[in-house]
Amino acid sequence: MYNKVIMLGRITQDLELKTTPNGVSVLQFSIACDRRYQTKGEEKKSDFFNCVAWRNEADFISRYWSKGRPILIEGELQNRSYDDKNGVKRYVTEIIVDRATFTGDKKTEGSGSSNSAPTPPPQSSGTGGGWTPASPDANAKVNAPEGIDDDYPF
Repeated sequence: MYNKVIMLGRITQDLELKTTPNGVSVLQFSIACDRRYQTKGEEKKSDFFNCVAWRNEADFISRYWSKGRPILIEGELQNRSYDDKNGVKRYVTEIIVDRATFTGDKKTEGSGSSNSAPTPPPQSSGTGGGWTPASPDANAKVNAPEGIDDDYPF
């Protein structure tokens, strides 16, 4: 079976990194995602999703994101239940975050806000681990194998 979620939204609250009694980092937060459609004359609507990140991913998110910042998360949906303080069984659906990615939203970065997280280094500088063209001359003509002309029918 396959359980994969990819969401782009804004963090809705101040982040608080916690540690379990066994020393494992955990971060619970929620994101708001705008709906694609909007009824004429009404405000844009958003949906809110609960998220949980563990260990290194929890540390990473709490270090570089804050309330209002956009975040792209990948993970899986998980259902769980618990009994509240009145003994009523409650059900929760959460996204268990496997990976968080910067979105490059320029509106919040460098806005001068005192609670904004530092801007991380670029993920790829174009050398090393990133993609580089096979030929240094991007305008070089690619030669077709012998016997095949380069007049394509499309």
